[in-house]
Amino acid sequence: MGMIFFCSPIVSVFTDLLGCRVTAVGGAAVGLVGLLASSFVTSLGPMYFTYGIVFATGCSFAYQPSLVILGHYFKKRLGLVNGIVTAGSSAFTVTLPFLLSGLLEKVGLQNTMRLLSILMFILMLAGLTYTPLLPKPVSSNKPGSRCPPMSKVFNVNIWKSLGYRIWAFGIPAALYGYFVPYVHLMKHVEERFGEDANKEVLLMCIGVTSGVGRLIFGRVADYVQGVNKVYLQVSSFMVIGVMSMMIPLCHVFGGLIAVCLLMGLFDGCFICIMAPIAFELVGSQNVSQAIGFLLGMMSVPMTVGPPIAGFLRDRLGSYDVAFYLAGIPPIVGGAVLCLIPWVEARRIRREQEEAAKDGTQEQMLEFKRNSGGQGDALAVKTATPESVI
Repeated sequence: MGMIFFCSPIVSVFTDLLGCRVTAVGGAAVGLVGLLASSFVTSLGPMYFTYGIVFATGCSFAYQPSLVILGHYFKKRLGLVNGIVTAGSSAFTVTLPFLLSGLLEKVGLQNTMRLLSILMFILMLAGLTYTPLLPKPVSSNKPGSRCPPMSKVFNVNIWKSLGYRIWAFGIPAALYGYFVPYVHLMKHVEERFGEDANKEVLLMCIGVTSGVGRLIFGRVADYVQGVNKVYLQVSSFMVIGVMSMMIPLCHVFGGLIAVCLLMGLFDGCFICIMAPIAFELVGSQNVSQAIGFLLGMMSVPMTVGPPIAGFLRDRLGSYDVAFYLAGIPPIVGGAVLCLIPWVEARRIRREQEEAAKDGTQEQMLEFKRNSGGQGDALAVKTATPESVI
């Protein structure tokens, strides 16, 4: 996951230059090659390259355009559509472990990877259906130059928006503890309830309610106007932070199930409305790199959190402090995101005032142009009696 998000800024540049279809199909093809190559590898070293780099990079190139292309087809129901699309990953999160365990027992690791390559081929076919509908930005290439300008390669317009800058730094700040429950929850359950505890049901609860949350909150987001959708992410971070802190306090397995159900529900809320918020903050023409750079910045805290939690476990002898600390970044990051609606409202108000001022000045100039001749005539009439006297 970290590698997939880390490549997203580069993927966004390719998406702007080549389009969603070419980027997605090419990424799926690279992922297919990486997965097939991994099926023939017999040692761990080469698999770091074939699976950890080639396959993950291909998945990144196939994933990010799937979020961008939705904005070409949907506007009013963009939240619901993102919920439906992202809910697919939750469905596979719940079902794939059972499928993979059966395949590994019957056909082995190499053949399992070859069978999974069929899914990557299907992903290539799906990418061929991407047909961008939004107009492409006007090319500013110099005559005779084949290289696109740097302003098109790296879209600096997204960083001119203060709301986007807060969003792009606030979300990564909230994610330092995001993966800690996913990585260390199973080990914590073994230490707290014993190795015979049905710990797999916890991840299943998170996966199921995450899918449900994506469908519910994706629909809810369509009823929330503009950047106020950020408040849904704020609520999701607050709940995820509190639930992370609740994990060490659960001494009954049923309580832990309830915590995981709530955590998964609001995890789905966080994921499904990222693209709609990006469209609101930067517009449809800039959304590709807006999402790409956000995902790239998310990769660092999502990767750093679990090792720190493991280090604390080794030093302190339990995961309690790690889970307590994991709940702090989502709460702080959620508080930072609350600034975005206020910043955007102030920007819109300032633009309206400037537009009204420009409109008033144009009206005054137009009035002077229209009344200029009449004013001169009146001046002559008033001056004539004085000259006669």
